[in-house]
Amino acid sequence: MSIFDKDLTIDKPSHLSHIFFGMGCFWGAERKFWQLDGLYTTAVGYAGGHTKDPNYETVCNGDTGHAEVVKVIYDQQIVSLKQLLKIFWESHDPTQLNRQGNDIGSQYRSIILSNNSNEIEPLQDSKKKFQIELDKLSYGSIKTEIVILDKFYLAEDYHQKYLHKNPNGYCGLKGTGAKYP
Repeated sequence: MSIFDKDLTIDKPSHLSHIFFGMGCFWGAERKFWQLDGLYTTAVGYAGGHTKDPNYETVCNGDTGHAEVVKVIYDQQIVSLKQLLKIFWESHDPTQLNRQGNDIGSQYRSIILSNNSNEIEPLQDSKKKFQIELDKLSYGSIKTEIVILDKFYLAEDYHQKYLHKNPNGYCGLKGTGAKYP
């Protein structure tokens, strides 16, 4: 079964790990992880806000506090958190506040969410390491939030694997050119 055929409404197998990344529109963010060995699947949704049961329309209004995020479900015996962070940091501009390219609003902010408190320090360390690389290219300071996940809300079905179903769909993600060390 491919990553595109998994049932997103059931719990992941217990031996797998997951983490949540927001780096602009979740369509493009999701696609960035699809080629990884060790990837079980991805799911897009909303997290980091204060409203229960958000949907695309309410999140786009900017009143929910939620960001568009991708849940990356992976086998940490095959792919490391460092490899996931490399994709995250290199695939967008984390120095932009509440936007990525033409996508503007707090729902497009740069954010990493984890429900594992032991991951917060390594995530913060990755941010510091990438800031050093951005400084070499005269970028500003990283605006990425790194927080404990409260709740993830699965996005509507038509958003799931959107760029797989619509290969010519819009994706405004662009990195800075900085390499994650």
